[in-house]
Amino acid sequence: MTATTQLTVAQALRRAAARATLAPSIHNSQPWRFILTNGVLELHADRSRQLHVLDPASRQMLISCGCALFNARVALAAAGYPVVVHRLPIATQPGLLARLSVDSPDQPPASCLAGLDPVIELRHTNRRRFADEPVPAALVDDLITAAAAEGAGLLPITDEAKLVTTAVLAQRAAAIEDADPAYRAELRAWTTSEPGRVDGVPSIAVPRSGGQSYDDIPIRDFDIQGTGELPADTRSSIDQCLLLLWTAGDNPLAWLQAGEALQRVLLELTRQGFVAGIMSQVAEVPAVRAMLRRELDLTGEPHLLLRVGRAPVTPATRRRRLVEVLVEHL
Repeated sequence: MTATTQLTVAQALRRAAARATLAPSIHNSQPWRFILTNGVLELHADRSRQLHVLDPASRQMLISCGCALFNARVALAAAGYPVVVHRLPIATQPGLLARLSVDSPDQPPASCLAGLDPVIELRHTNRRRFADEPVPAALVDDLITAAAAEGAGLLPITDEAKLVTTAVLAQRAAAIEDADPAYRAELRAWTTSEPGRVDGVPSIAVPRSGGQSYDDIPIRDFDIQGTGELPADTRSSIDQCLLLLWTAGDNPLAWLQAGEALQRVLLELTRQGFVAGIMSQVAEVPAVRAMLRRELDLTGEPHLLLRVGRAPVTPATRRRRLVEVLVEHL
């Protein structure tokens, strides 16, 4: 972007907020809001959108907000601005997750991030059946590097015994959650067949339930109302590329940075023509998460599994309008 076409700081920060809203979030709950004032963009958690049954500790909510934060960083880099990020800047305001500012305009922007901006709209969580083709080792290496750049680890699960163990634990976590009526009610509240709804998981992006399941690693059953429009046969298999996202820490800062790492990984694999399914159930049940950490010999805390491959395009989920999530004080 040339100097004559470069956005003003206010315009760039507004665009960053808009790009942030395209991030993935647990149940497409979009648990974020933004405040733009005096050349600073603040990211806040929207506690009214927290999943209190599935996510009482706010782990998945902060991971979701971390994804949005990374999109904002990418957008500012693409606009030609270097960005300074202060994460959890005020201890007495836990809902204020980050402040982004352009404090060093003479420094070059992060070109490695700017190149990811064009694929933000193309990234969609994919719950379809994946093609029976291997994921290149070079791509996996790139994804590991992307996660590491954001302070997280990405573990390819390739050992057969550990794959089986991961599948068993994922099935156990899904069964525990599905047996809880409160979980099912919460899931129902965030699943929709309403064409005008701008949050929640729409039926057009959900596989049909019913019949025999061939999934080793369960894909969350969003088809509560029996309106799923994607094929039921998803074949989530331990023979596919499975990657575990983890961080050394286990606190709100680590969860936020895990989200940044997740989104960087998702945008990188999208840029290279691949898709991912995000499966967090195995880390949502504390006892199962602890077993997973022990069985995989992790030195940190697991957050979610990624199933990576190629698959037909899946419909995009809708997003709230920017005016609904951004407050500007000019």
